[in-house]
Amino acid sequence: MFLLRHRKPLHGLLFSNAFRPLMASKSTLSSVSYHPNHKSNIYPLNRLILFRFPPTSNPQLRPLSFSTHATIPRPVPEVYLEKPDDDIVDTPQLKQLKSKLKEIGIVCGHFGPGQTNGLLCPMCKGGESSEKSLALLIADDGNAAVWNCFRAKCGWAGSTRGSADVKSSYNRMNKITPKVKNIRRITAQELKLEPLCRDLCEYFAERMISEETLRRNSVMQRLYMNQIVIAFTYKRKGELINCKYRGLPKTFSQEADTEKILYGLDDIEGASDVIIVEGEMDKLAMEEAGFRNCVSVPDGAPPQVSSKDLPSQEQDIKYQYLWNCREYLEKASRIILATDGDAPGQALAEELSRRLGKERCWRVTWPSKNENERFKDANEVLMFMGPAVLREVIESAELYPIKGLLNFRDYFSEIDAYYHQTLGTELGISTGWKALDDLYNVVPGELTVVTGVPNSGKSEWIDALLCNLNRSVGWKFALCSMENNVREHGRKLLEKHIKKPFFDVRYGKSVERMSLEELEVGKQWLSDTFHLIRCENDCLPNTKWVLDLAKAAVLRYGVNGLVIDPYNELDHQRPSNQTETEYVSHMLTCIKRFAQHHSCHVWFVAHPRQLQQWTGGPPNLYDISGSAHFINKCDNGIVIHRNRNPEAGALDLVQVCVRKVRNKVSGTIGDAFLQYDRITGEYNDIK
Repeated sequence: MFLLRHRKPLHGLLFSNAFRPLMASKSTLSSVSYHPNHKSNIYPLNRLILFRFPPTSNPQLRPLSFSTHATIPRPVPEVYLEKPDDDIVDTPQLKQLKSKLKEIGIVCGHFGPGQTNGLLCPMCKGGESSEKSLALLIADDGNAAVWNCFRAKCGWAGSTRGSADVKSSYNRMNKITPKVKNIRRITAQELKLEPLCRDLCEYFAERMISEETLRRNSVMQRLYMNQIVIAFTYKRKGELINCKYRGLPKTFSQEADTEKILYGLDDIEGASDVIIVEGEMDKLAMEEAGFRNCVSVPDGAPPQVSSKDLPSQEQDIKYQYLWNCREYLEKASRIILATDGDAPGQALAEELSRRLGKERCWRVTWPSKNENERFKDANEVLMFMGPAVLREVIESAELYPIKGLLNFRDYFSEIDAYYHQTLGTELGISTGWKALDDLYNVVPGELTVVTGVPNSGKSEWIDALLCNLNRSVGWKFALCSMENNVREHGRKLLEKHIKKPFFDVRYGKSVERMSLEELEVGKQWLSDTFHLIRCENDCLPNTKWVLDLAKAAVLRYGVNGLVIDPYNELDHQRPSNQTETEYVSHMLTCIKRFAQHHSCHVWFVAHPRQLQQWTGGPPNLYDISGSAHFINKCDNGIVIHRNRNPEAGALDLVQVCVRKVRNKVSGTIGDAFLQYDRITGEYNDIK
């Protein structure tokens, strides 16, 4: 579908820079006589004359206000001086302020205190039309300034002071002073609205909007400052409430002191399904696709979603139109948000859903324009794809996402990857010991609690497991081992990795000691594989401190596993009204969330309480000191037990008791036996 080229008179007049004065509250255009017999009531460019004198006042023509949520007015293209020859005298503090503004790209020129001025925004350069969208307000004392870019895609705002030592009105400039306004009543006769001329009807036709739709929605025109502007009439129960004007290119203004309501409000009276769009043209486009139950917001989109809590009705200035139309919207059971597909449009959808209730909101996805782009809005889809496609887009709207409320279909791709074992770790990673392959495998994102009586080799076994995982799949680890000093822990890991003793005395004198070259290679391996979480002062670390550093290790170094050894070396201060059981439950929940969110396996060592009448057998997971939640909340529970009775078997025999496996895919309950090599610290399958 191709668009017709604009006729020369319409394009030349409505797209000219001469239209700019519509955006100014202080115009510099003179009055020019209006000829009603002109073909389309549009003046040729060569008949518009700019003067440096104020226009003749027209008591019947009220100045236009602009839709904005900012605390400073829209920019004024030019400043009118009572005496053109007068110059603004810069005080020292005003000079200092202008110098600061210049450093950040805002050149004030001759602007003086108490004035709001329009400038080219140094951030967005005014967009494609290079409009002066930056409003700069200088305080009356000349020592402070605030600014705001009114382009939705920019929204750059800020403030600064000339000097900190000078008492200024700076602190009052950003405050919103509620004003009690008398709502102004308007009529089409007062505004001198008239039916659309032929050229404007053809302009709408090019955008696929029919004359019938224009008439039904009372789209009209108005002569303002010798320019024809499109007038969108905002009505409620047939009465004119507000009027919004559109020039070409896209420049907007509204009647001052009128009530803000939704455009097309009467079309949704009693409707159970309501469509909300971002502009009047989109509302008209929806009607061409067969949807009359559609309204448009009056003020466009914000640059981004607000990070603040929802304001009260009195303070919700930007979205006051929703409160004014509450009785219409409360009856709707489904609200389809069909805002623009750009970032401001999506921000508007989020702000609307926050106020209307996400549980009854739906959202649309605009179809693809090409490989890299999507259509921006409803009118664009209508123009290029036609009403049938636009109707299909609305009918295919999806539920608006609610944080924390999900559906299985959101995870179908993950389920498919699980079925096909795309990642390779779905069934768990082997520990490196065949005796454990059917009992315990390491799954990313799970929590394994390891216990055992003192001197059973819990920490040694975990170290050996980490070495096996690094050797087989290249995993990296964060170690929070408070019972080991760094050099001793390094020695143990090096002996397991190099398979030779660190020293050649006592335990290692019967075999060859690791060489200096092997030590250097091993040190590099230590540096590449392990990252230490240690509190170097005499304070005890708490769980949050450990998890925060572990998160940094995951993001910075890509670690796959975390060891916290042991539980009783952490700081466990808790509120006086919280029991130890409640504290342990909350702590383990935080650890599990960390593991799941970062796909990081966590090994947590916890000692059993003092055993009464111990007979020498392995303890139970319920014997862990503190709470039964250690077994209730963990994914895997393992007890490490060493034989201490020569009559019961070899003293190097280690029993690995798998007492809990939540996921049957990765293992099951049972016992395995390994042989401990005291010289190198390795654990081996029994041959």
